[in-house]
Amino acid sequence: QVILRESGGGLVQAGGSLRLACQADGHPYNRYALGWFRQAPGKEREFVAAVDRRFKTLYSDSVKSRFTISSDLAMTTVSLEMNSLKSEDTAVYFCASAGELSSRRSDFNSWGQGTQVTVSS
Repeated sequence: QVILRESGGGLVQAGGSLRLACQADGHPYNRYALGWFRQAPGKEREFVAAVDRRFKTLYSDSVKSRFTISSDLAMTTVSLEMNSLKSEDTAVYFCASAGELSSRRSDFNSWGQGTQVTVSS
């Protein structure tokens, strides 16, 4: 079991930037990869980005070139730098951990409570 705590959400204008952070505690085996998902009202939770212990990264097409995911070597913290934000980026953002690098929601076995990001147009 990995305990995940997100921080850094808030309200920002379109075109602005925001940085999310997540603290991860738990067995290192279950923290091989850390990722971010988001869920907008009335929509399914969708993959945003993930990073593994080798610092290999995955991004969804909708955020590639605008968002940057990073972590420390011990995989105890993961950050999501979000630039050029759009109104469609408005969602609750969740931090999650997995035993392998993946974009599939089903591969992530521990989840944080989420943090709200609202982008005003």
